[in-house]
Amino acid sequence: MLLMVHRPGTSLVHRAPAGAKLTLLAAVGFGLAIAGGWLWAALALGAALTLLVVAGTTVRVLATTLRGLVLVTLALGAWLTWQAGWPRAAETVGDLVALVLLAHLVTATTRVDDMLDTVERALRPLRRFGVRPDRVALAISLVLRAVPATAEAAGQTRDAARARGLERDPRATLTPFVVRVVRDARLRGEALHARGVGDDQTGRHG
Repeated sequence: MLLMVHRPGTSLVHRAPAGAKLTLLAAVGFGLAIAGGWLWAALALGAALTLLVVAGTTVRVLATTLRGLVLVTLALGAWLTWQAGWPRAAETVGDLVALVLLAHLVTATTRVDDMLDTVERALRPLRRFGVRPDRVALAISLVLRAVPATAEAAGQTRDAARARGLERDPRATLTPFVVRVVRDARLRGEALHARGVGDDQTGRHG
């Protein structure tokens, strides 16, 4: 799973304001995009790992979380080494891993509600242009909650198939997984409808 679940704590990183952490993530991403070079990627990667240690993240938790990124980084690194040489490969892979680690740091040390409040406050000046900060925050909330839930559903479906000796049968894993994801999506949609979300759009188009 590429997004950590929030882990309560009392570290300096946990106590930092959500806005500061989100700003740091955006600034590092922008800086890496314009700076270039594997050295900057290495510095960003080192800083991300240091902050994760300060936040109390264990090696086991980090390894489990980044397991899905290993194949992507290996394939990307091999291809870029072949096409553009190892410095370009090290820069790109380093940038990617550093940003993923920082994103994990933010989600692991910040409550979802705090992040959403920060996003909503930041978008309020855009109301004059028709932006609905509450809707944007709601969309982000749905994504943040759906990704871990979907990953959990995939793991449980795979474990159930393995328990029946059918882990090699795609139908034994894919079909129940799709059914569960669709069911969960419908339940979320019904919950949103019950709260009145989308009623104004329906009224305008109906």
